[in-house]
Amino acid sequence: MRHKDKVKKLGRHKKHRKSMLRNLALSLIKNERIITTVSRAKYLKRIVEKMITKAKKDSLHNRRVIFSFLRDKKGLVKLFSNIAVRYINRPGGYTRVVKLGKYRKGDNAELAIIEFV
Repeated sequence: MRHKDKVKKLGRHKKHRKSMLRNLALSLIKNERIITTVSRAKYLKRIVEKMITKAKKDSLHNRRVIFSFLRDKKGLVKLFSNIAVRYINRPGGYTRVVKLGKYRKGDNAELAIIEFV
């Protein structure tokens, strides 16, 4: 049973998982579309949507909270100035995960595209 187990491990320990998700989130913000595995894309969707919800209300506190996760000024500026402005009137659902139906060559993991709506 999975009681009190809300974190998907993704086959990594905590520091590596946090670093990987930071890099994926930053790549998604900069490129607005990335290809990754389905499980990573679904987990990343939760994180990025919470960041966009915070970025919709542009305050110093929200900037500092998001910067503590991203650690990249250019990504932070793009998130607050371009991406969050796009979704001001949208109540949620800022990203979509589309399964490609292809599998990665090395480990046969299913690939997906995660992109902004």
